[in-house]
Amino acid sequence: MLCWGYWSLGQPGISTNLRGIVAEPQVYGFISDRSVKEVACGGNHSVFLLEDGEVYTCGLNTKGQLGHEREGNKPEQIGALADQNIVHVACGESHSLALSDRGQLFSWGAGSDGQLGLMTTEDSVTVPRLIQKLNQQTILQVSCGNWHCLALAADGQFFTWGKNSHGQLGLGKEFPSQASPQRVRSLEGIPLAQVAAGGAHSFALSLSGAVFGWGMNNAGQLGLSDEEDRESPCHVKLLRTQKVVYISCGEEHTAVLTKSGGVFTFGAGSCGQLGHDSMNDEVNPRRVLELMGSEVTQIACGRQHTLAFVPSSGLIYAFGCGARGQLGTGHTCNVKCPSPVKGYWAAHSGQLSARADRFKYHIVKQIFSGGDQTFVLCSKYENSSPAVDFRTVNQAHYTSLINDETIAVWRQKLSEHSSANTVNGVVQILSSAACWNGSFLEKKIDEHFKTSPRIPGIDLNSTRVLFEKLMNSQHSMILEQILNSFESCLIPQLSSSPPDVEAMRIYLILPEFPLLQDSKYYITLTIPLAMAILRLDTNPSKVLDNWWSQVCPKYFMKLVNLYKGAVVYLLRGRKTFLIPVLFNNYITAALKLLEKLYKVNLKVKHVEYDTFYIPEISSLVDIQEDYLMWFLHQAGMKARPSIIQDAVTLCSYPFIFDAQAKTKMLQTDAELQMQVAVNGANLQNVFMLLTLEPLLARSPFLVLHVRRNNLVGDALRELSIHSDIDLKKPLKVIFDGEEAVDAGGVTKEFFLLLLKELLNPIYGMFTYYQDSNLLWFSDTCFVEHNWFHLIGITCGLAIYNSTVVDLHFPLALYKKLLNVKPGLEDLKELSPTEGRSLQELLDYPGEDIEETFCLNFTICRESYGVIEQKKLIPGGDKVTVCKDNRQEFVDAYVNYIFQISVHEWYTAFSSGFLKTAIYKGDYSATHPTVKLFWETFHEFPLEKKKKFLLFLTGSDRIPIYGMASLQIVIQSTASGEEYLPVAHTCYNLLDLPKYSSKEILSARLTQALDNYEGFSLA
Repeated sequence: MLCWGYWSLGQPGISTNLRGIVAEPQVYGFISDRSVKEVACGGNHSVFLLEDGEVYTCGLNTKGQLGHEREGNKPEQIGALADQNIVHVACGESHSLALSDRGQLFSWGAGSDGQLGLMTTEDSVTVPRLIQKLNQQTILQVSCGNWHCLALAADGQFFTWGKNSHGQLGLGKEFPSQASPQRVRSLEGIPLAQVAAGGAHSFALSLSGAVFGWGMNNAGQLGLSDEEDRESPCHVKLLRTQKVVYISCGEEHTAVLTKSGGVFTFGAGSCGQLGHDSMNDEVNPRRVLELMGSEVTQIACGRQHTLAFVPSSGLIYAFGCGARGQLGTGHTCNVKCPSPVKGYWAAHSGQLSARADRFKYHIVKQIFSGGDQTFVLCSKYENSSPAVDFRTVNQAHYTSLINDETIAVWRQKLSEHSSANTVNGVVQILSSAACWNGSFLEKKIDEHFKTSPRIPGIDLNSTRVLFEKLMNSQHSMILEQILNSFESCLIPQLSSSPPDVEAMRIYLILPEFPLLQDSKYYITLTIPLAMAILRLDTNPSKVLDNWWSQVCPKYFMKLVNLYKGAVVYLLRGRKTFLIPVLFNNYITAALKLLEKLYKVNLKVKHVEYDTFYIPEISSLVDIQEDYLMWFLHQAGMKARPSIIQDAVTLCSYPFIFDAQAKTKMLQTDAELQMQVAVNGANLQNVFMLLTLEPLLARSPFLVLHVRRNNLVGDALRELSIHSDIDLKKPLKVIFDGEEAVDAGGVTKEFFLLLLKELLNPIYGMFTYYQDSNLLWFSDTCFVEHNWFHLIGITCGLAIYNSTVVDLHFPLALYKKLLNVKPGLEDLKELSPTEGRSLQELLDYPGEDIEETFCLNFTICRESYGVIEQKKLIPGGDKVTVCKDNRQEFVDAYVNYIFQISVHEWYTAFSSGFLKTAIYKGDYSATHPTVKLFWETFHEFPLEKKKKFLLFLTGSDRIPIYGMASLQIVIQSTASGEEYLPVAHTCYNLLDLPKYSSKEILSARLTQALDNYEGFSLA
């Protein structure tokens, strides 16, 4: 071991008359036959840890910091620790800490600021004492500042104690000094790799390279771009992308080591300790350029100096204050650029074997620094070992991970002796979000170092594999502990404001736990997880949305199905909940989480929209009642308290409704509006009778009298004289000169004929797109606005009266009616050629867009054979489309098609818009004629089947409930087989003569279908 620097009392133990300053490396041989493992340096004392776990100290002992009574330059063993196997030591200005292999922490020395953590502020403690408050924790790592301490536990909990004059404990505002360890809750959930203390400032480093600093910042030693102290951990964002793996702190400066071997420094630079060829302070992390050509694997900071080790050459570089010889350069002057420490240094590479003087070379194993001293552990040439690499962190020193190895160890421990201490240790780690968050890092090409609001840095596949292994019966005891930990601790304690994105990985990990899929655990695991997610503040909630956008569709699908299953489970068991408010809370959480997932899916389309449908709703919920409750709530009305308590307004979440449920909801709304309109009419009838004006009494139906030969004109006239309230009444249609009673069939035919006429492209109201077979509003039209208004009313009435009509409109129309802006995808549906062309423009990789596409901000449209050029923006004919504005051009193009060009007509339109059979007579399912009929029907092509549907029901569209909801009645007649089949569209009734052969039946049915229009043959 070598040493150099300043030694009070002739501290190195080489000779009693040694001067105080050692300016170049000297051999420190106080223990010649035993190996030193670690050295810690205080203000004026040193602590030596041997490989066998013994602890020796020397130096000043004014505060009992040596742990024994013998002050001086000769290291003496601390007898009080002889029974402990110590694995780590640390020093403050005048106090010391020792960590045992059992995770227990001992302290001694100065204690007036509470830095010993013994719950007292004794001026000095001369014998090491156990810190009782940490006895239930397994401590893995400790670090000392001048008068404060940091400790990291196996379960990721982080503790601080001691002086807090500058907020160096990280406990928040107005906390005084602490005489016992206090938990730093503002870093909970982050898997920490290291904690490091400076003079009066502190740092924590995450496994994925996030650096957090707090405390004194007078010289910018926190790297936060200013010189203001911080009382709570703050993320050093400038280091986020640097892959930081190790931190060392001086009194007022900080050095960090990156995975690539780079060194950044910041803070006080008055002695050159930052290595930037200046004596200036730096408030931002700055790379040490002089070291850029070398790969550094170790760094160490003293009070005002810094060391860096380069293994390729075996050299140690020093910079900073050299007044006390602490740089080892042989001089006592300050150095502001990295300079090699004096001596014979060699790399661990076997290059010395041929040299006669090889024995005088030193091969570095590890460097230690503190105060104004430096120690270097060296390997002997004969059996030299590679130097320690601070970039490969020892797993035993940081937040415990949950993996195959730890599971195997726990399984063995639990099977051998399931003592309370063993179980508690396992439960502590399993209950820790930090441990789970650090356990499944995506290490391929260091992906986890890129963790951000968009990248979770986690390997979900390894999560899945581990959980699947745990479901094996041999791991039943571990599984039980995981279940208990999740239920009792982890999920209930999830924070609404995680301190960093690394603390949020738990939200992706937990859904992989197979027991969440088990309905037995919906109430204790699945729903509480949803509640925790919904509690998240705005920013972390957005982060989770981003991460869900990145996951594979299979994971997303599993998450959707999980909460759909929870909704169904809750609905089926709603009566078993003794406290209705609990049921409401649970199902609201499941539905709101599904809503959150649905909104994410709208952007990324992981799954089809119908994946969110819950078909069971129609049978589990009275949709009419549910809609009524929703309607009352929307209207701000209150129902009876007993009803409200039991109310679950699923109508607030329409995305879970399938077509059947949505139709029922729309029908309920229509019936509700009709009842309001009818009741209003009835009340008015009574009023009219009382005022002796019965002739003016209004009908409870909306009755339209129309002629077939003037259908459009009559409909326009009839609808224009009715008020909005009248339009909400049930519709009855009477065709002039026809006696058919409208039980639904006449209305169907009315809509069919009227819309066929109105939507005919010959009127120029709509443009027909051949490649999509769809209609859209024409750019130019000469009909009156009220025609569009009539079409809107007609379409709305058809839907309102539960009549299926064939509308060849694109989805864009329905989006506009719902105030959703159509986009490029909608143009691709309406006009595939135009849509593809615009997509090609957006995807074009070259820079020569202007020359290749030759476009400006105009659009060419044909109107009655004349090509017109329309400007998409003011002066658009003079604006060329280029790479920078192509998205703007596409947006303007789409906006013109769906908004600007059709605004006038659409406004008018939208204002207007606001297998089963029964057999009768001689027939049965086995009757020969019935069999012939179905054989003939099934042989018909699709178009002919649609004609039959039109013939029988008045519409060629299958009802939204499917054919099962279309009740067809086939009855025998006494007519001869020379007669045609007759349809009664009002009742879906078919009069079918008893045809003797399939050929005759087919011919007669075909004749009836081909000549059908209205209620009789023309």
